Amino acid sequence: MKQDTVKLLKECDAGVKTAVNSIDEVLDDIKSEDLRRIMNDSRRKHQELGDDIHSSLNNLSESGKDPNPMARAMSWMKINWKLAEKPSDSTVANLMYDGCSMGVKSLAKYLNDCASADESSKGYAKKLIEIEDTLMSDLRTFM
Repeated sequence: MKQDTVKLLKECDAGVKTAVNSIDEVLDDIKSEDLRRIMNDSRRKHQELGDDIHSSLNNLSESGKDPNPMARAMSWMKINWKLAEKPSDSTVANLMYDGCSMGVKSLAKYLNDCASADESSKGYAKKLIEIEDTLMSDLRTFM
């Protein structure tokens, strides 16, 4: 049980860090105040959940997990290439939507793979999926 709990918490931690990094990467390119507000709100929700996840990992005497460096580099290149090609809120929305979709897919897989994780860590994963789903819904008006 503890092994699945730690694994799920670490994946959630990496997911939160990836989301915050991606949001930070696009904030300067956003023109619409509405989109900027949505992204800042989502960033805040990710950070708050990340703090809770980090506390849970600390309580288990475990450290967090950083996103895969290669995946982070590829994400950075894709974001910057797409925004250089077409700098618009629509591009930002599409990039972020795709990232959320990948995050939800990954988290759902880890929820299934870590079936014996404790309910608290499963709750964090479900909350992160909810945050990502909400952001995807909010982004649709900018696509």
